[in-house]
Amino acid sequence: MMSEEARLFLRKFMSRPKQIGSIVPSSVFLAQCMVEAVPWTSVGAVAELGSGTGAVTREIAKRVRPDTQVYLFEMDSRMRSRLADKYPRFTRAANAANLLRVMERNGTQQLDCIVSCLPFFNFPASLRDELMRQVIEALKPGGLFIAFQYSLQMKKRLSHYFKLETIKFVPWNMPPAFVYVCRKEEASRFDDLPLSTAAVSVLQ
Repeated sequence: MMSEEARLFLRKFMSRPKQIGSIVPSSVFLAQCMVEAVPWTSVGAVAELGSGTGAVTREIAKRVRPDTQVYLFEMDSRMRSRLADKYPRFTRAANAANLLRVMERNGTQQLDCIVSCLPFFNFPASLRDELMRQVIEALKPGGLFIAFQYSLQMKKRLSHYFKLETIKFVPWNMPPAFVYVCRKEEASRFDDLPLSTAAVSVLQ
């Protein structure tokens, strides 16, 4: 019998497949792989993009310090409501393209880490560029950007903007996934990205 979490995830996939990329939530194996590279004892602020039903959020919640500022971005209102019930201390917002604006509103200058579950390659190029610009500006120098994708199509692009430290293959997921572990260098190259700080309507 399908769980409530799985039904909610399937409903979102059916309504907006390009925003989610899979019909089932991420496995615990993928979620654990996403967070294991992060030095959680020294993380003061972290954001998760595309929190969904909270598969990766659960692993983050187990590891963060009590005083760590955690931002969760999820477009689906029902999923966001569930996240609010489970993680009331975490700050929740809808549009990841508003990352910098949400940080500013809550008094956070830069993030130590960003974990992304967004299917970047499904998005229009303009939206990918805006999200990437926000990620780069939000991260402190040396900060980590960790993202999973279902292919290696983002490898070249991520290598252009970050130091790509590792790519981990996770077979125990549906579908199998690749986890990119990237680090922001002192002078990250993002001069070719759009300068607009406006949220992109595709995610609204």
